Amino acid sequence: MADIDLDAVNADLADAAPERVIEWAGQTFGQGLVMTSSFGAQSAVMLHLATRVLPDIPVIFIDTGYLFPETYQFAQQLTERLNLNLRVYQPRLTAAHLEAIHGKLWEQGDEGMSKYLQIAKIEPMQRALKDLNVTAWVAGLRRGQTAHRASLRHVEQQDGRHKVHPILTWSTKDVHDYLKKHDLPYHPLYEKGYASIGDVHSSAPITADQHERAGRFSGLRQECGLHLPGSAEESQSRDSSGL
Repeated sequence: MADIDLDAVNADLADAAPERVIEWAGQTFGQGLVMTSSFGAQSAVMLHLATRVLPDIPVIFIDTGYLFPETYQFAQQLTERLNLNLRVYQPRLTAAHLEAIHGKLWEQGDEGMSKYLQIAKIEPMQRALKDLNVTAWVAGLRRGQTAHRASLRHVEQQDGRHKVHPILTWSTKDVHDYLKKHDLPYHPLYEKGYASIGDVHSSAPITADQHERAGRFSGLRQECGLHLPGSAEESQSRDSSGL
C-alpha cells in the first residue's frame, strides 16, 4: 500500500473539484488505479468525469447475470460513446447454476441475501482487483446515499487498498446539472421511478418521498457489500450500524 498521510491528503482535497481528485489519484497510483461502475441511474457522470482526465483507466463492471436488459444496453451505449476500457467480471456460477444449487438466495432473508452478494458481487470484484493488480479504485459514492457513505472522506483505505471518491460531496442536483451540461443520459429505467438500479430481483421503483436507495434489496439493506470493509472488526462495526 502506498505510504499516504490520509489526514493531510483529505485536508488538501476537501474542497477540490472532482477532476482534481481524479488527477491526484492518477498521479499517485498510476497503473494501479481503476474505477468501478454499476451502469446505474447516474453512472454516466463518473464515467465521463474520470475518462476526461484518465482516458484509459480500466472500468470494472460486475455482471451478476441478473441485471436488467436496459442495464446491458446502457453499458454498451456508454462504452461506445466514451470509448471505455471496460473489464467485465462475472460470478463463477451462472445464474442457472446458482439457483439449481442454492435456490433464489435473495428470497431467503438477510442471510440468503448476504450469501448471494458474496457469490455474485463481492467474489468477482475481489478477483478483478487481484487480476488487475489494483492498489486504488475510484468510485462515485456520495455522502447523501447511505449512512456508511456519510462518514467517508475523499480518500480512504479499504481492505489493503485505497478508495477515491471524487463526487463525495455532490448533491442529487449537482449530478443532474452535470448530466444536463454534458448531454449525458440517465439509465433508461430512471424515468420509470428507479433511482438506484442493480439486479432485477433487488431493485424497485420508489415514490417521490422516498430515499433514492429505498428500492434496493427489498428493504433489507442499503449496500451490496462492494463498498463496505471486509475485515472481521470492520464487518462487526458495520453490522452494528444496521447497514
